[in-house]
Amino acid sequence: MKKFIPYIFVIIGMHVASILYAQKVTEPGNNPADWSKPYEPFRIAGNLYYIGTYDLASYLVVTSRGNILINTGLADSYTTIKKNIEKLGFRYSDIKILLTTQAHFDHLGALAAIKKETGAQFWIDAADAQVAKDGGSSDYELSRLGVSFAPIAPDRLLKDKDVIALGDTRLVLLHHPGHTKGSCSYLLDVKDSSRTYKVLIANIPTIITERRFAEVKEYPSIREDYAYTLNAMKHLEFDIWVASHASQFNLHKKHIPGDPYNPWVFADRKGYDQALENVYKVYREK
Repeated sequence: MKKFIPYIFVIIGMHVASILYAQKVTEPGNNPADWSKPYEPFRIAGNLYYIGTYDLASYLVVTSRGNILINTGLADSYTTIKKNIEKLGFRYSDIKILLTTQAHFDHLGALAAIKKETGAQFWIDAADAQVAKDGGSSDYELSRLGVSFAPIAPDRLLKDKDVIALGDTRLVLLHHPGHTKGSCSYLLDVKDSSRTYKVLIANIPTIITERRFAEVKEYPSIREDYAYTLNAMKHLEFDIWVASHASQFNLHKKHIPGDPYNPWVFADRKGYDQALENVYKVYREK
């Protein structure tokens, strides 16, 4: 989830959404339309595919032993994600591992339903495990606004540099706390017929609280965690990168539905550095 102001912090009418098995969730009633707007799925590079909505990025990593789904968007993103997987020619039932870049309602809202239907295992950064289990009620910021999602019990807890292995693919989890206590990014190598690409799926660490860090008593280490993350992300090396929101990596300027396959449009180191610098400016103010 990126910065909430002005469309989240001042919540205009909360609505109660219901997902497949009648688990009630409470999402803000004024989410941006682009968060639910359908988007044509496409191949990013090698065995990595974009299957999310217009702005809430979800990624499918296809392997020889089943597939990995990273992020599921809002509760109502469920239908879009399922259709997009099938539109690309893959089987929804082949999802074996569910991951997220952060335990916020706009990135794992549909995860409980997908887990229930597919039987996939849910693996999460250990620092976000409690928030996932209680549906957001222990989140340091969004719980104050009454936001919640369907609770999900993790099957495996992960820490920094842990390897997520499935078939012929390996992802490395990078612990990047601040946005949530267990926000994380992923590094993986993907291959096509011409070469191997090192891909970063980045959780850009936007700052959502309007409070100064010293006032966030629910998260005493927030200042230090943001400092760690901004420094760690600045030194990452990769060939191409994407993020938790399409808008964070300018997807719609780089790719128009129907464009031919071209991984290099997602290289853009300059855009990545600028995204981090924008966060750093807010960090200094806090």
